[in-house]
Amino acid sequence: MRRIVCILVATLIATAAGAQQQPKPEWAFPVPDKVKVEPRFAPDRVRTVGSVSYTRAAVDDFYNVPIWRPQMHPQMSKIVQHGNKDTQVRACGSCHLPTGAGHDESAYMAGLPVDYFIRTMNDWKTGDRKYGGTMVAMLKLITDAEIREAAVYFASLKPTPWIRVVETDTVPKTYTGMTTRRLVLPDGGMEPLGNRIVEVPEDEEVVVHRDPLSGFVAYVPKGSIERGRELATTGAGRTVPCGVCHGPTQRGLGGVPGIAGRHPNYIVRQLWNMQNGDRVGNSAALMKQVVDKLTVDDMLAVAAYAASLAP
Repeated sequence: MRRIVCILVATLIATAAGAQQQPKPEWAFPVPDKVKVEPRFAPDRVRTVGSVSYTRAAVDDFYNVPIWRPQMHPQMSKIVQHGNKDTQVRACGSCHLPTGAGHDESAYMAGLPVDYFIRTMNDWKTGDRKYGGTMVAMLKLITDAEIREAAVYFASLKPTPWIRVVETDTVPKTYTGMTTRRLVLPDGGMEPLGNRIVEVPEDEEVVVHRDPLSGFVAYVPKGSIERGRELATTGAGRTVPCGVCHGPTQRGLGGVPGIAGRHPNYIVRQLWNMQNGDRVGNSAALMKQVVDKLTVDDMLAVAAYAASLAP
């Protein structure tokens, strides 16, 4: 009898643990494709906007952020525009842009509270955040003063609409290049979307050249926005309403960041990482109850809904 009870207990424990270990949504974690695709824009091609010209190779210099449209953002601080080449800390603006809106493979940083920004940077330093090889490496080298400098700059930026969410069954065929940026295949073609989010530039030339003029279209499965709205606003019996911490408009509350209008794949990555222990510590502690029972499809829906909102 005791053996039967032990077997039942072990089975229940394994079932409970299995319920929390969701399959990793590989579509939300970009890695370069094994098959190399020739980019549309050659490294030596010159692009000109008004009186400003850069080659594509120049805009990929991680220590010299291009200034295409100075009227769209304040003067960048040193760590944001140039980083620290001596210590190999990249310029923040090279991935997150001078406007803080970022790309699908990075984060939308405009308007993040200073204390929250510093706390999450320190989470990488301590190992509480494990995903993101570039950030893990740089946070071993960046100084506290440089972190605060970046935090103050990005907190000063006003979030602007950057993501257009489209519900659909089919999407353009895409690939992920060496920068882990997802782009439409030059040869074209369509494919089923399935249960994933595919985010691509509205204007590939603009995005590839790190110009903050226009953002992204995020393709999501039909019905996911409404399903995400229900989860985010009521919890649907499986989670805590997002507005409890992020505010009724999901634009942040006090020191808690907004999630409205952010890159949906980034949101999925964070939810999955928190559920599976790749993001822990004080910054993630309040999210434990939120993510515990979410399926990957739940995460997709919440992310689609959040991304559809005005930031």
